Amino acid sequence: MGSLSCLTDFSLPVVIDTSAAINLMASGFAAEIVSALPNRMIAVDTIPAELEPGRRRGRPHADLFEKIVASGGIEIVSLSETAVGLFESLVIGPAAETLDDGEAATLAYAVDTGAIPIIDERKATRICDRMFPTMRLGSTGDLFAHQAVQNRLGRDRLGRAILNALQQARMQVQPHFVEWVVELIGSDKAIQCPSLPRSARLSAASG
Repeated sequence: MGSLSCLTDFSLPVVIDTSAAINLMASGFAAEIVSALPNRMIAVDTIPAELEPGRRRGRPHADLFEKIVASGGIEIVSLSETAVGLFESLVIGPAAETLDDGEAATLAYAVDTGAIPIIDERKATRICDRMFPTMRLGSTGDLFAHQAVQNRLGRDRLGRAILNALQQARMQVQPHFVEWVVELIGSDKAIQCPSLPRSARLSAASG
């Protein structure tokens, strides 16, 4: 069986959007996951600002993110002039066809530099597939499923990390990862995760 993760080229950096950052921080194993991944990890400078509202609500994600940035695990970057133009095209227009700032900045940076964007939201995925059909688009699932992360955490801790992200951050799981996630966390836990597809939860409950 081939790798579940799309991150097979270690020379390409990955650029995470806000949802992916929150999922990682909620996992409880963010520092270990980031250090295990062979790809350079990047976040555009809009991401820290998007984490700030959570800090005001008492959530730890912004603090954890800052610690990993300070340790060198995640590099903060700014958009080039070319990428800023693309960013603006992604945030201006009808709501159904535009993205929030973090997703737009992440995609703009990826298009400009060739990095792999890590985005989970379905609308962003749909827009990316339509506008940039040749782009390799990843999700938080690709980070968790990377063999280096599996080797570092081991099955039990990886299952806990994914369950934490599902329950505490309502992580969205791409269709090709659903069966793997349910098998890893167990059917009894899967039915308690509303961000998993309803069909997967029903199947877990009947199984």
